[in-house]
Amino acid sequence: MRRAPSSARYSAGLSLIEMMVAVLIASFLIFGLLQVFTAAKASYQTAEGMARVQENARFALDFLQRDIRMAGHFGCVNDQAHWVKEEGDPVLQVGAVASGSGAPLDFSVSIEGYEAPNSGPTDSLTLGGAWTAPTGMPTLTPTPVGGSDILVLRFFSPEGVPANQITAVGGAERVNFTAARWGSLTTDGVAAPSVFGMADCTHANVFTATGSAGSILTTGTSSDLAARYTPAPTGQTMLYRADAIAYYVGLNGQNNPALYRARATAGGTFETGTELVEGIQSLQLLYGQDTRAVLTADAPPIGNMTRYGTAALVRSEGAADIPNAWRRVGVVQVGILAVSPDRAAAPQATGAIRVLGTSFQPAATGDARYRASYEATIALRNRLFGN
Repeated sequence: MRRAPSSARYSAGLSLIEMMVAVLIASFLIFGLLQVFTAAKASYQTAEGMARVQENARFALDFLQRDIRMAGHFGCVNDQAHWVKEEGDPVLQVGAVASGSGAPLDFSVSIEGYEAPNSGPTDSLTLGGAWTAPTGMPTLTPTPVGGSDILVLRFFSPEGVPANQITAVGGAERVNFTAARWGSLTTDGVAAPSVFGMADCTHANVFTATGSAGSILTTGTSSDLAARYTPAPTGQTMLYRADAIAYYVGLNGQNNPALYRARATAGGTFETGTELVEGIQSLQLLYGQDTRAVLTADAPPIGNMTRYGTAALVRSEGAADIPNAWRRVGVVQVGILAVSPDRAAAPQATGAIRVLGTSFQPAATGDARYRASYEATIALRNRLFGN
């Protein structure tokens, strides 16, 4: 009879020591993989944050540059030249709007700024701190955030349509034009314009009206278009949409800062702002003024911008001189503090970020968001005197 094999002879396996060594080696491998994964994820988040910040800042500056350059466009003669002629142009027929009042439809002032307190070139703000918003500004929705300036621009739309006829209708006036050209007045998403401008190379009027393709009918304050634009309009008398636009920083639905753009209505208020781009935490503005301190028919602008400062400096000339002070502005320096909308694994900042001289100091506890500053100097092409 065959004997059963010995269990000690044929048994095999791992000892406890071998098992512990294997677990230790596997732990090192897993830890290394986790480190690589974590580093790759952080690198991706940082790169994505940088890309978002650059993209948002570039988009914001493009919008601002386009509209800032248009400020003062009043047809074939700009607002500055109209005013220097001392003939009362532009004539405001948009209700009781006083020149220099800051009313949304005050087209006698084509560029106007509002400075956030304690945010000038020599000031310092701490990220995450309590910042103060500008004051004296008409109501904006959503509410502007603190630590960011506000800019209001007024101009006639880039493209106008020739006015074919102006006729009296009761106490109003009807302006006829080629119906196919209606699209020139409804650009930039304005399907039903209600504030218009009319200009030739002598005069300029701003008024409210209703209408559609082919004609508009003036509303509100009585206009005098037929009297000013005689003889009967030819190709030189043009009808435009009149735009008054405010740029500011507010909080969006995700409670993130964003650049907003609000348009003034015929009722003299600003409509709810449209979010242009998120991730704009602060908008800083400096204004370059012409050397000529007082503009008149005998003392037109020189074209040399020698005085640069905040909106508060422009307004320091006194309430009576505010329209003249803003008419001297020919250059705007724009600074943007952009922040990534999401956490970007950014390290805690050790120094301040400077935007047009304003220092933004890091918070005591970082939020892991990537931030960067961007600046641009923009000339108001319609302030090139005589165009």
